[in-house]
Amino acid sequence: MPEYDCLIVDDEEALSQSTCDFFNMFGLKTYWVADEKACFDFFKHSSTDLILLDINLGQSSGFQICKRLRETMNIPILFISARTSDDDVLLALNIGGDDYIQKPYSLNILMTKVKTVLKRYRGNPENIIAFGEYKLDLALEKLISSKGEINLKAMEYRLLAYLVKNKGRTISKEELFQRVWGDAITGDGTLNVHIRRLREKIEVNPNEPRFIKTIWGTGYVFED
Repeated sequence: MPEYDCLIVDDEEALSQSTCDFFNMFGLKTYWVADEKACFDFFKHSSTDLILLDINLGQSSGFQICKRLRETMNIPILFISARTSDDDVLLALNIGGDDYIQKPYSLNILMTKVKTVLKRYRGNPENIIAFGEYKLDLALEKLISSKGEINLKAMEYRLLAYLVKNKGRTISKEELFQRVWGDAITGDGTLNVHIRRLREKIEVNPNEPRFIKTIWGTGYVFED
């Protein structure tokens, strides 16, 4: 799946294309689409870490698109618009926008804002472990996919984090009991339930796991 830093959703072709070209020239991998349909078609085959979203988009509205995106995604959305009323700004921020940038904008200033938001969203690279379409943020204790944050309970997160940090190494059940639960007498049933729940949340087919694999008679190994 192609991954981009930025997706521009704007029907002003000349401005959008120049912004896209400028960003790409300075290392921000950027893609541009002109309407709502193209925006959601993009996510069928690609992903992005940030969206620049216009408000006036022909038959649809950036407000409408933002509401739909927020049903499944928590990536930063920065509105870009020539509309300047306080009502537009407040609406954009209240429905899930992270910032509101007025047109015409300076390409340099816009790029700086985008880089700043991306840095904050992605966190410290030393605290991020990526696997498949997921990013495990060890500082924020969150699991993020291309579609948004995956809701993990506290013990599910601790178990996943331990497995991921020990990727490629077979880990015994006893080690998991001691290092994750802090209890050497935790039962197999408890561990099995947590493994099953994790698989249901991150595996395409929990019955044929890609990431969390069982080593019969021993424990588990995390593979990417």
